[in-house]
Amino acid sequence: MILVADSGSSKTDWLLTVSDQETRSFLTAGLNPYFLTEKEIARIILEQAPEMVAFAAEISEVYFFGAGCSSPDRHEVVSNALSQHFGKAYISVDSDLLGCAYATCGHEKGICCVLGTGSNISFFDGEDIYDGQHGLGFVLGDEGSGTWFGKKLITDFLYGNMPHEISQKFDKAYHLNKEIVIKNVYQKPNANTYLASFSKFVSEIKETEYGHSMLVDGLVEFIESNIKSYPEYHKYKCHFVGSIAYSFADELTALCTLHGVKTGKIIKQPINDLMAFVLKRNEMATEE
Repeated sequence: MILVADSGSSKTDWLLTVSDQETRSFLTAGLNPYFLTEKEIARIILEQAPEMVAFAAEISEVYFFGAGCSSPDRHEVVSNALSQHFGKAYISVDSDLLGCAYATCGHEKGICCVLGTGSNISFFDGEDIYDGQHGLGFVLGDEGSGTWFGKKLITDFLYGNMPHEISQKFDKAYHLNKEIVIKNVYQKPNANTYLASFSKFVSEIKETEYGHSMLVDGLVEFIESNIKSYPEYHKYKCHFVGSIAYSFADELTALCTLHGVKTGKIIKQPINDLMAFVLKRNEMATEE
């Protein structure tokens, strides 16, 4: 059996090949090693996906692609956590950007973007990814992400910069005040996912002048600061994965066209495409 995981900061999608004809899906919280320890990751897997762990003795390979897995020490945190449950399996840990590349580009060159809870980008040459000077996290970066929109909505609401009708709607939906926000952002863990949880409100107001302007500002900031930082961005298709990219695919495509960016695939959840890539790669390796 082969187990593949696509992990963001908010959630992790797991897909297990039970047989040639059958797969099983599992869902856990996001397993970002920047915010979670090895022990915490192992505990979350066991508590939230015990049915998956029950297959451990039969699982021979685990491929984990996750946010925060961009350096060897972070790889080790996740790998060690996985080994606690899948000790007999070959375990591979890579970044969510490489997973994005495999799911969208396959073996073709292209630009790969993550637009979900957070945001990031890389260039894929058909084999490896090359990170730019991005991926600075929700405090310094994450342009156009769920966290970016959440921060904008909350600050506009607390500063009184929202149109009155929208402010009333936001207040009715979330019942926020300064104390609640400060507690969740500065005192509790996972501030990024807390902020990103408000981004769904953008879908409710995107037809208003205020909502449309915010949506455009966020997506354009990502295009300008991330995509267009690659000198030859116009030569390659730009692919996207993540909830924000998928939810606002029409607006994103239109803005990319306006900025001379060739839009490729836009996928909400790359897990099925990732599994297909892994299985095909394994098949090709067997034939060689």
